[in-house]
Amino acid sequence: MIDLPLLYLIVGLLFAVVAIYAVQDRRFAAALFWGSYSLIFLAGDLLPKALVGALVVLMSVIGGLSLVKSRSYIPLSDEQQLTSVNRLGHKLFVPALLIPLGTVFGVLVLSHVQIFDQPLLAPANLTLTALAVAATLALGFALYYCKETPAQALSESSRLIEAMGWAVLLPQLLATLGLLFTQAGVGDSVAALSQRYLALDHPLAAVACYAIGMALFTIIMGNAFAAFPVITAGIGIPLLVQQHDINPAMMAAIGMFSGYCGTLLTPMAANFNIVPVALLELKDKHAVIKAQAPTAFGLLLTNIALMYVFLRWF
Repeated sequence: MIDLPLLYLIVGLLFAVVAIYAVQDRRFAAALFWGSYSLIFLAGDLLPKALVGALVVLMSVIGGLSLVKSRSYIPLSDEQQLTSVNRLGHKLFVPALLIPLGTVFGVLVLSHVQIFDQPLLAPANLTLTALAVAATLALGFALYYCKETPAQALSESSRLIEAMGWAVLLPQLLATLGLLFTQAGVGDSVAALSQRYLALDHPLAAVACYAIGMALFTIIMGNAFAAFPVITAGIGIPLLVQQHDINPAMMAAIGMFSGYCGTLLTPMAANFNIVPVALLELKDKHAVIKAQAPTAFGLLLTNIALMYVFLRWF
């Protein structure tokens, strides 16, 4: 069975390679950062929880002090890049397209494949495992078509990871922060405030409050996974599910999508909106957010309409 431990192993080994490159360049702080991250993925289940927490704090300190320096890369000349583009053409997009298409194929088709009465993909983590399989197949195609070696793939992966730097930590840390907020009762406080000060008896008002709340809290937190447990516990479950009898699965799916609208609008989502600015060498550090804003607002209004339609007629 292909399950999350295999995915963790691959990611952990990739971070270990990044750490090795850092040691070779005598960037020891960066090596400690990526080595700690690798160790968490490779042996997190075996390590004491306190040690894992200490490693996370150590990584946060190293990142906060801007000690995660990246390698010095010599880019190809404009002439070499143009020659490569002309040689490969539009087929360069095939590996990137194979990832989402392969993920959908895995969820819809491979999920039904069984070997010795065991499912090929773990049902509990179907989407993630399908994504891992699709990414692996896309990598294989890219290596074959570009006539490159796995060592080159590791080098380029290391370059991109180091270009993102400490921001790769944000999704996991912010998701954990959302769970901590829920345990601390922030969701209950949100529910009490919304019921006291907002007139949410009308279904449209409740739907709009939930969707907009997901987007706004995501803007503050920088990650929809952090916003989801708080806003869903405070508004989604008590108001939409219990009061207006909306389908929980549908509410959760569209609610997360509403949170992603907030991701498009916030510099707190550094790995999505700030790192690309650095990679593309844009002069305006908010250029990505400005380009995404119309899409974000349009999708948020669409999500509100969809949720209201599902609530009223399904």
